[in-house]
Amino acid sequence: MVTNYEGEAIEFKEHLPLLPVRDLVVYPFMILPLFVGRETSIRAVEEALNNTDRLILLSSQRDITAETPTPSEIYELGTVAMIMRMRKLPDGRIKILIQGLAKARIKEFVSMEPFYQVKVEKLEAQVVTAAPATIEALARTVKENLEKVISLGKLLSPDILMVLEDIQDPGRLADLVASNLNLKVQDAQRVLEIQDSVERLGHINQVLLKELEILSQQAKIKSQKDDQKGQKDFLLREQIKAMKQELHDESADKNDEFSELREKLLAKKLPAEAEKETIKQLGRLERMHPDSSEASILRSYLEWITDIPWTDESKEVTDLQFARGVLDDDHFDLEKVKERILEYLAVRTLKGGAAKGPILCFSGPPGVGKTSLGKSIARATGREFVRISLGGVKDESEIRGHRRTYVGAMPGRFIQAMKQCKTVNPVILLDEIDKLGSDFKGDPASAMLEVLDPEQNCTFRDNYLNMNYDLSKIMFIATANVLEQIPGPLRDRMEIINLAGYTQEEKVQISKKYLIPKQMDEHGITDDHIEFHDEGVECVISGYTREAGLRNLERQVGALCRKVAKKIASGGHEKTHIFSSTVEDLLGPPLYSHEDSNEYDEVGVATGLAWTAAGGEILHIEATKMKGRGITLTGQLGDVMKESAHAALGFVRSHARELGIEEKFFEENEIHIHLPAGAIPKDGPSAGITLATVITSLLTNSYISKDIAMTGEITLTGKVLPVGGIKEKALAAMRAGIETIIIPWKNQKDLLEIPAEYRKKITFVPVKNIQEVLSIALVDWNGQLNLDQTKRKDNADKKPKPKGERVAA
Repeated sequence: MVTNYEGEAIEFKEHLPLLPVRDLVVYPFMILPLFVGRETSIRAVEEALNNTDRLILLSSQRDITAETPTPSEIYELGTVAMIMRMRKLPDGRIKILIQGLAKARIKEFVSMEPFYQVKVEKLEAQVVTAAPATIEALARTVKENLEKVISLGKLLSPDILMVLEDIQDPGRLADLVASNLNLKVQDAQRVLEIQDSVERLGHINQVLLKELEILSQQAKIKSQKDDQKGQKDFLLREQIKAMKQELHDESADKNDEFSELREKLLAKKLPAEAEKETIKQLGRLERMHPDSSEASILRSYLEWITDIPWTDESKEVTDLQFARGVLDDDHFDLEKVKERILEYLAVRTLKGGAAKGPILCFSGPPGVGKTSLGKSIARATGREFVRISLGGVKDESEIRGHRRTYVGAMPGRFIQAMKQCKTVNPVILLDEIDKLGSDFKGDPASAMLEVLDPEQNCTFRDNYLNMNYDLSKIMFIATANVLEQIPGPLRDRMEIINLAGYTQEEKVQISKKYLIPKQMDEHGITDDHIEFHDEGVECVISGYTREAGLRNLERQVGALCRKVAKKIASGGHEKTHIFSSTVEDLLGPPLYSHEDSNEYDEVGVATGLAWTAAGGEILHIEATKMKGRGITLTGQLGDVMKESAHAALGFVRSHARELGIEEKFFEENEIHIHLPAGAIPKDGPSAGITLATVITSLLTNSYISKDIAMTGEITLTGKVLPVGGIKEKALAAMRAGIETIIIPWKNQKDLLEIPAEYRKKITFVPVKNIQEVLSIALVDWNGQLNLDQTKRKDNADKKPKPKGERVAA
């Protein structure tokens, strides 16, 4: 009686189905999968599965090529196994998982069809008579020899050594080692037929010794071949050297790779530290085998050092008039940026080229010309231009480079840029620096701190070069849409220049001077085919674009040019004049109109102003009331805006009596405030006075003027605090046709950024408190709020505090 894999006792039947096995011998306690394809074998498996014990006899074929083995071609001794699982395959075969249980001998073949049915006799394990010490010594020897076989390259799993540690029975130990040695069928069958377990283990030890001898000879032959190849390569190199000497080839040394590298390195006039390191590495390379992987890495390293500039500079333009002309030709307005570049060139002229390169950051909405401005600066200063896109960069190695120990290592983007421009004083544009990311590979924004620090970038150390490199002569220009996304220490290292959006008049001038000629040239049409009039350009700007920049405007101008190009290609010869009516005929109905501003005065509806990364936007705020309690805020509002709404409501409630609102109103009614365009997230405190105005209008049934927009933060005491983005918000109001804007009193200084001719078109009303806001925004409102009740009295009215006495709050 034996046990199965679940530990259940199993008793053999006298008759069992037979499964002849072609190319392996199955041992007791062995678990393995078998693929069964012969029809008689499949029938035998099915018969075994139909029985409750699922037992089958596995016996190896003497001739593995026999397709239908006869009884004489099957070994008499086999292993009784249990079928643990069976699965049918698409090609008609079946796959079974079996576990060997015990040895058994075939006494006779009972039937031949439709499968072999045999009468079996179980072979009982013999009692071990050898001394325990002898068995332990033999077992250790087998394990040691098996470990040596694995170390010499035999394809065996090292895990088998761990499994063998837990096996004490010599017979099971011998069977397990035999099953993993991939023996021939006759040799494996011989191991199976040895009944004495100690004798079987000793036989396995002899097999391992024979395998060790074979593997040792194999390793020796391989070593001799490698030595012969190395000697052959050495002899060939010596012969080539001798041939060069016999031919007296004077150019041989000159064309030699190492001599060429050495000449390049010396010509570069490297700093002392860098030259010492490169000469050392070149010496290492000369001593290496040219085909080794390390030689290839070292050769690439030295080529990088010779390819990047160390002293070569572009001849810089110092003519301020020429630089001003280039900047004016490429860009309209942007006086602040142009003035800064001219100041830098003036300093360079006075100091004789010793000034450090500036580190500027152009911040503004998309499409205002930040990237193209970098190219113009390079042209105006006579420097090379390189653009490095930082959007989505998450790996610190992109900045500092990879160490040479890694496969495929390369320098960082700055050293690559220096190789590309071939001068030490280029203009490098760091595009989208606010889009830098970070993950488990490091924080590239922190790595940028060294690059953009004028006191440190003269000794920038790239991990690949592993030596100091001077970046101080570079003019760095970064671009960003949202400054708040740039880490504080990095932002502190840059000089911020804000580029706001363009007004409609500016867009008309830019279109006539830059965009229209560019699109006409790209579409192959001339002034004989099309003429843009101011009326038509203004129609495109106001009706088909709604942006702070110029990208959509350029697309629409391109669309008009394509329409005309199609007309010409179809045989038309008449010149097309772009008026407002022509624009509608070619581009279809306008996409935008002044419907963004309210058509009439309403209760509980006000126009606010917001700043976004794409420029200014107008913001409608609506409020209504219903039965209930509290306040509901909708429209994807951020935490700051929600707090601003609660502050506005708190102010109104604290002045309910002065506003004529019954206190019980707030206990019985719910206020719902909504900001349309609910799919767009909104946040910030600048809608505070707009929210307070909406709530006051709703609760006092007062109308809000449709011609007024407002921006400003509110406090619980009714003060109006300053906000940012005044210029962008003003331009948004102009696009919407609003001519009066309420701004905080302390924001009057920001009006200087708006050109004087545009300030004349908008009435800016600075206010200090919400009383002034309500008196302007609400139609026919004559209410009076007491905003002085929270002010402290003059110090003269205060009673002196007794010394050392604690005053209650």
